[in-house]
Amino acid sequence: MDKNFLHTLLTKHTECTQCPSKEEVGSFYTKLLGTLFPNFSNEVLDSETAIQHTIEGLKTDLAALLISQQHQLPKSIEEHVDSFFSQIPEVYQALVLDVEAMHQGDPAARSTEEVIRSYPGFYAIAAYRFAHQLYKQGIQIIPRMITEHAHNETGIDIHPGATIGSHFCIDHGTGIVIGETTVIGNRVKIYQGVTLGALSVRKEDAKLKRHPTIEDDVVLYANATILGGKTVIGRGSMIGGNVWLTDSVEADTRVTYQTKVIQEQYTPNPTPENKS
Repeated sequence: MDKNFLHTLLTKHTECTQCPSKEEVGSFYTKLLGTLFPNFSNEVLDSETAIQHTIEGLKTDLAALLISQQHQLPKSIEEHVDSFFSQIPEVYQALVLDVEAMHQGDPAARSTEEVIRSYPGFYAIAAYRFAHQLYKQGIQIIPRMITEHAHNETGIDIHPGATIGSHFCIDHGTGIVIGETTVIGNRVKIYQGVTLGALSVRKEDAKLKRHPTIEDDVVLYANATILGGKTVIGRGSMIGGNVWLTDSVEADTRVTYQTKVIQEQYTPNPTPENKS
């Protein structure tokens, strides 16, 4: 192989000796989630001292993840770690409300424990809420790696830059895409396959609001596609399955997709007679 190419690869590998791996980022996320929700991990910490010790270990883990970015961070690694963990009680309370919304919003859910243990929506929303806090602190790459870890596990793709209110409910969830500048209000429920996307993918529009706004108490049914930074779905509206929207919808509106269904009498092909 060409020596110049080999040298280029060596340089890249040398520069990335402190880059966090996907496995390390995923491990940090699952350890943090399990610390806050023992039903998720089955690990019970039996004293406040044990909990504090675990949190101190998580702080060390986060600091290690940030080492490769230390020259790009707005603050010192220690300040970012302290800032993140100071917000954990608030993130926890938000997740408790999300769990309750999923429990109340799904007749199949028998308990909040079931939601925490087995619902992909909970896993993806928790990843988003942790990642969003890091994103707000100006930390790069790590927030996206956390949400992509959840995306890989659940099929639910939520950009850490999105803004999502309380009591957020994802039912089923596979195939959901929520773009970077999406704004979602309180008590919103989203089913599988929903896309909250952009009309433009031009790089020069990166700093603009490219994704829709979903106001409070909206339900988005399976495979609805809602696009555009100026598109607003008004409070209390219901968007039916397979609807495609690039225009705003007023509050308390029901939008459905209808197609003509043709029913015809079906007669199976007769079985050919056997010929002797």
